[in-house]
Amino acid sequence: MAGSSTVLSDSSLISRLDKALLPIERFTALISGLAAFSLMFLAAYSVAGRQLDRTFLAPLMDKIGLMDGPLPGYVDYIEALMPLIAILGVSYVQREGGHIRMDILVGRLHGRLLWLFEALTVLCMLLLVVALVWGSWAHFDRSFDCARPLCSRDSSIDIGLPIWPSKLVVPVALAVLSARLLLQFAAYVRAFILGIENPAAVPLIQSVADQAAAEAEHLEDGPQ
Repeated sequence: MAGSSTVLSDSSLISRLDKALLPIERFTALISGLAAFSLMFLAAYSVAGRQLDRTFLAPLMDKIGLMDGPLPGYVDYIEALMPLIAILGVSYVQREGGHIRMDILVGRLHGRLLWLFEALTVLCMLLLVVALVWGSWAHFDRSFDCARPLCSRDSSIDIGLPIWPSKLVVPVALAVLSARLLLQFAAYVRAFILGIENPAAVPLIQSVADQAAAEAEHLEDGPQ
């Protein structure tokens, strides 16, 4: 990507759908961030418990009921959180145009040709993501069974955490991404047909100069 991106809004149906989907994407991105943030506490808790186990504080920890050793199932918790960290925020990043891409060719395109290329690219992504939704849901379905304890047919090795919640995260996140890609595809097709220079609901990549100008304007409008 060259520079950063901006997403415009107007009175069109596509723009209204974009605004309706954005809170969902922000919420999933927030959950992803909190999951990543929680790993810091898990690591600190596990390391501190391992160190305290070797000090005079260990008897005191036992008396007050705190852990005096490494966190049991630390690796299991990390594995359970990884799908949240890795995939829940992907739709929000797609909306903001934050994914890395090679724009050596795309950067030279303009007008309808650019929107046609973007529409074809998004369509390919949409087809792939829909296939991933189907496959990941089947993977979750094999793991989920309410006739078993904790509704799980499989669990983590160390402390027996049910795995199906982590597997469910993947098709849910990809379904939100599918909705975003479908919306962007419609926006690019609309821009191609109508010849819109700056369409709404899609990330418009800014040049370095435009990005610097926007940052300067933001600083000028800030508190004095």
